[in-house]
Amino acid sequence: MFSKIVIANRGEIALRILRACRELGIKTVAVHSDVDRDLKHVHFTDESVCIGPAASADSYLNIPAIISAAEVTDAEAIHPGYGFLSENADFSEKVQQSGFTFIGPNPDTIRLMGDKISAKKAMQAAGIPCVPGNGEPLTDNDQKNLSLAKEIGYPIIIKAAGGGGGRGMRTVHTDATLLNAISLTKAEAGTAFNNDTVYMEKFLENPRHIEFQILADSHGNAIHLGERDCSMQRRHQKVVEEAPAPGITEEQRQTMGQRCVKACLDIGYLGAGTFEFLYENGEFFFIEMNTRVQVEHPVTEMITNFDIVKEQFRIAAGEPLSVTQDQIRFTGHAVECRLNAEDPVTFMPCPGTIKQVHIPGGPGIRCETHIYNGYTVPPYYDSMIGKLIAHGDTRDSAIARMNTALSEIVIDGIKTNIPLQQNIINDTAFAAGGQNIHYLEKKLGL
Repeated sequence: MFSKIVIANRGEIALRILRACRELGIKTVAVHSDVDRDLKHVHFTDESVCIGPAASADSYLNIPAIISAAEVTDAEAIHPGYGFLSENADFSEKVQQSGFTFIGPNPDTIRLMGDKISAKKAMQAAGIPCVPGNGEPLTDNDQKNLSLAKEIGYPIIIKAAGGGGGRGMRTVHTDATLLNAISLTKAEAGTAFNNDTVYMEKFLENPRHIEFQILADSHGNAIHLGERDCSMQRRHQKVVEEAPAPGITEEQRQTMGQRCVKACLDIGYLGAGTFEFLYENGEFFFIEMNTRVQVEHPVTEMITNFDIVKEQFRIAAGEPLSVTQDQIRFTGHAVECRLNAEDPVTFMPCPGTIKQVHIPGGPGIRCETHIYNGYTVPPYYDSMIGKLIAHGDTRDSAIARMNTALSEIVIDGIKTNIPLQQNIINDTAFAAGGQNIHYLEKKLGL
């Protein structure tokens, strides 16, 4: 096991990684921007290094600065968390070339799965069902693109091959808007991802978002930890997640889980990862793979009693998986609400100083957050300030506990999305389960 690692992230995930390290006896180094000196994990780690000013490009995305921090502190490995450089193949490669271990997949795998076209081809070869589409980059041949859209059948969706985070996608319903949509998506993709390659798929009109958590080691072993439902979304951003997914049978769980395991072995995957699917009319369609730990990993941990982050370290250190598939047990139900520093109506970010915080407790309640009394939420980063998770013997029990926890939590001084989360948790359609990815936006009139 490693003796010291660098946590190349901020906020709640940095604190989550720190706690896993403490359990494993690993010393930690926090790298931070100059405005993040007072982050909770920065005070708790064994060492800290300021790597630049507030702007992400000059700090959390500054590869040379992060690697230099590992060098001057004699660290052995770097954990990227999620976001920032977590799925950057060049970062993974440079970490390894500098003599450190990257806590995640190898660079070739990140590149393979980071490009949605190559990922789709790899999954098709592994027997994973994919959304109907051409699976090839669109050319500048207008007539060919129009013919392809008719062949697939409207509505279709134009997607950026290197896209993510809900950006680089446009839905098209007619020939009249197709060519302009392709042009706009290519321009957006080139700006956002430095890759203007786009492709075309069938647009599924009422799907749910179901994803499978996997882990794979360097000894030829891979397991799945079941599925999560992440269908409560706004602008392709997840708001509420839960596990297991309502309505998914044990047979479906094992069939798709084993397909994901096989796909991991086929591509030589290493570490934690998530296969994301659209689920419609009883069928799963692969959309992408996230080659990192997910924001919503706690709901899986709660129903499996298994620490995904600690397992990431074991795998990266060359150890075999600590469990086999037949040792995984699913118990009860878990729901997670993302807590954002934003206006619950307009969704505008609301940075500022937090005057008072009260974290709820009680049976089955878990809160992952880095905020505290007097902490100032900066305007430079993502607005998520925490996650509230509730576990119960049944889905109804988990929802009831979440409702209680949301009524108890206090975050004064800034606006948060807690009222929105209470609205969702008390919604009768959410309580029934199985709503599609468009439900929340329709409910909010967006």
